[in-house]
Amino acid sequence: MENLLSDKWEVKSKHSSEEVLQRWRTLCGVVKNPKRRFRFTANLSKRYEAAAIRKTNQEKLRIAVLVSKAALHFIQGVKPSDYTVPKNVQEAGFQICADELGSIVEGHDVKKLEFHGWVSGIADKIGTSVTNGLPTDNEALKCREEIYGINEFTEAESKGFLVFVWEALQDMTLMILGVCAFVSLIVGIATEGWPKGAHDGLGIVASILLVVFVTAGSDYRQSLQFNDLDKEKKKISIQVTRNGYRQKMSIYELLPGDVVHLSIGDQVPADGLFLSGFSVLIDESSLTGESEPVMVGAENPFLLSGTKVQDGSCKMLVTTVGMKTQWGKLMATLSEGGDDETPLQVKLNGVATIIGKIGLFFAVVTFAVLVQKMISHKWQEGTTLSWSGDDALHLLEYFAIAVTIVVVAVPEGLPLAVTLSLAFAMKKMMNDKALVRHLAACETMGSATTICSDKTGTLTTNHMTVVKSCICMNVKELSKPSDASVLRSEIPDSVAKTLLQSIFNNTGGEVVVNKDGKCEILGTPTEMAILEFGLSLGGNFQEERQASTLVKVEPFNSTKKRMGVVLELPEGRLRAHTKGASEIILAACEKVVNSDGEVVPLDKQSINHLNATIDQFASEALRTLCLAYMELENGFSENDAIPASGYTCIGIIGIKDPVRPGVKESVALCRSAGVTVRMVTGDNINTAKAIARECGILTDDGIAIEGPVFREKSMEELLELIPKIQVMARSSPLDKHTLVKHLRTTFNEVVAVTGDGTNDAPALHEADIGLAMGIAGTEVAKESADVIILDDNFSTIVTVAKWGRSVYVNIQKFVQFQLTVNIVALIVNFTSACMTGTAPLTAVQLLWVNMIMDTLGALALATEPPNDELMKRPPVGRKGNFISAVMWRNILGQSLYQFLVIWFLQAYGKTIFRLHGSSDSDLVLNTLIFNSFVFCQVLEKPT
Repeated sequence: MENLLSDKWEVKSKHSSEEVLQRWRTLCGVVKNPKRRFRFTANLSKRYEAAAIRKTNQEKLRIAVLVSKAALHFIQGVKPSDYTVPKNVQEAGFQICADELGSIVEGHDVKKLEFHGWVSGIADKIGTSVTNGLPTDNEALKCREEIYGINEFTEAESKGFLVFVWEALQDMTLMILGVCAFVSLIVGIATEGWPKGAHDGLGIVASILLVVFVTAGSDYRQSLQFNDLDKEKKKISIQVTRNGYRQKMSIYELLPGDVVHLSIGDQVPADGLFLSGFSVLIDESSLTGESEPVMVGAENPFLLSGTKVQDGSCKMLVTTVGMKTQWGKLMATLSEGGDDETPLQVKLNGVATIIGKIGLFFAVVTFAVLVQKMISHKWQEGTTLSWSGDDALHLLEYFAIAVTIVVVAVPEGLPLAVTLSLAFAMKKMMNDKALVRHLAACETMGSATTICSDKTGTLTTNHMTVVKSCICMNVKELSKPSDASVLRSEIPDSVAKTLLQSIFNNTGGEVVVNKDGKCEILGTPTEMAILEFGLSLGGNFQEERQASTLVKVEPFNSTKKRMGVVLELPEGRLRAHTKGASEIILAACEKVVNSDGEVVPLDKQSINHLNATIDQFASEALRTLCLAYMELENGFSENDAIPASGYTCIGIIGIKDPVRPGVKESVALCRSAGVTVRMVTGDNINTAKAIARECGILTDDGIAIEGPVFREKSMEELLELIPKIQVMARSSPLDKHTLVKHLRTTFNEVVAVTGDGTNDAPALHEADIGLAMGIAGTEVAKESADVIILDDNFSTIVTVAKWGRSVYVNIQKFVQFQLTVNIVALIVNFTSACMTGTAPLTAVQLLWVNMIMDTLGALALATEPPNDELMKRPPVGRKGNFISAVMWRNILGQSLYQFLVIWFLQAYGKTIFRLHGSSDSDLVLNTLIFNSFVFCQVLEKPT
């Protein structure tokens, strides 16, 4: 069976082609209720529809971009068409309607944009300020909502309980049994009268209704769990300026007129226009299909909802929201596309189909044997041509038994048990701070053999503080608040001025005043630590930013490991500041500020001193950053690249990021479970090694290597080296990509990876190399991740692994339980029909068993929580048999035991229980057999 399933029922854990998804559904020849079995799988027809819409959008936008580019050449010579403001818009106090705003951005219409006074004119017409944003007056916001709409997408309504009841009734075998019950009622009442003649028919009807309502209840519960998960996935926040204050808001609260702050990794939450920013590159491939990023600025100010910020940062004026955007129209279709089937779902669909065909064969044979026995009996009695109502009832009962065998034999509950188990696990993992975005991630995580983890924020607390510095070649401790004041008094004023200029201008963070009038630091933990250091030295963020003009910004790049800015100083001079990985920035320096505050050449002795300082900081598990500057010639243009060398070193700072509590124990637990933990970080190798040893990741026989060294290795060297690598420092996303790819393919391992970088998680997700887990970083990283670690904690990753193993084991238990019941029910009725001409398990009884198996059994076995014993077993390989040899032993052993018990009761039951001579002895015996059969299932303990 495993070979057959692997051959025909194999799908990838993600990125399976639609042809493959369609193929396995075509193979499902015996499906009692397609609506129910395929409810939670991908809706391929909706996907085709979405693809068609996307293609149309791509053509529209491509044409719009081409037209806008052409319009720039002759715009001065063309008179714009007149525009009349609708009456209701005027009465509300606005000078432009939602449709006109939408056409400007979606159509990249430069002509209309000029007609309305460019971006500032648009802002005036929708009653907003490009600096302070919208006022927070509730009445005004409600009025704006009525005119321009809200930033929400139309979604399919949640199904009510009665809808699930109706879908459960679509089961073909239940329909046939319903017809049998109806005929049985008519014939029974006609021959035996009321109420005796109605017993069998009403019993079948009651069983059908019970099965339907219990099934609908189970399915309804699953749908509620998926709805909760969908709501959690849609919790997306963004930085917005309203009423002059910068604040975090849900994207669903955005309105036209809002000023939104975007940076690398953000998804554009609505259509809008560029206000200000630097080096903004937008990935529009989700809408236009174009892989090349688009440069957005004053000349091309159009930003489309659903696109992603690939580089730079900017402020955007929101113009169009919700369903009025092309992304909104696309999302309305995509929301009904469904999630891809997981490998386990597909495999169990295969099991259900194969066993269903076997069950159908047994049902037909059983019916044929029962009818043949009946005809033979009538032949012996000479009543072959004489048929009574009782004979008709017997035939009807035989047919009902045959249909019910199909009901029991086709294990429709198998694929649904996977869905139930995954839904349960996903809901519980959400409570444990792990949001699963794709069903298959639960299965994959249970098979993980390697975890490649980031350091910052995952193994460490991500609460950073500057604890050491080397300014003017002097090393100082900064563990107490008063230490910063002492340091400031020792630094010459000229050096302090340059240092604060670097800290407050060359940053991706910001210091703002909140509603309470207090200073609040925004940005990444690293930027927050540096800004806090600048404030503790007595610096003023706003004053420093206003004292000079930003000419060019190059945001932090994970490949270059640095960021830089060019400033125009008050006296007109240009100065460049750079900041980044200490050894990289130091290598770009030619001068240094000495202890007297003088700029002197960087000699060998100074280089050795600074390198020794970097190593000392790193050995104490500190992240080190170097700050440097250089004076530029006045001929520098904003189109020129910021110089890569020729800098003057201002100093080095050491940032403390403590290891999270419990990480060492979690790493040890992973090792005992056969899961290797490797640390991949952009930090200095000495810092990385110190942290890795503290976490228990780096052992005596392990290797720590730097990304640049790793890249230079040959394939033969990599094959020998990779199994021993436990730490990779100074790595780029490509290094992690290469490492994980080799682990997954060469060594046949399933790899779980964690990342929070904009380039990191998407690359790992799209490349289909293992399971991409993202910590709660940028929206692009979260969207690309299969699992989002909401609390950024490595211990949560171990919890995910435990739940993944639990899902696999629970499904195995349920499969073992259901297959045992199927085999026994089939063999008992078939052998009894062949030997005695009767079936001891009636249609009503088999329906009862089916209900227990498909719903209550699944609830009991598929939702069992994980235990610590699961992490003492080795992981199950990707190619491991789902139905193991131990399971087959248990299934066949239990089946044989149960069959012998029932056969013994059939053969000697009347004698043992002294039923001979009783008028209803057969009925009593069959009741005993049924109860024994049920208790055998109850007392069976799947392992």
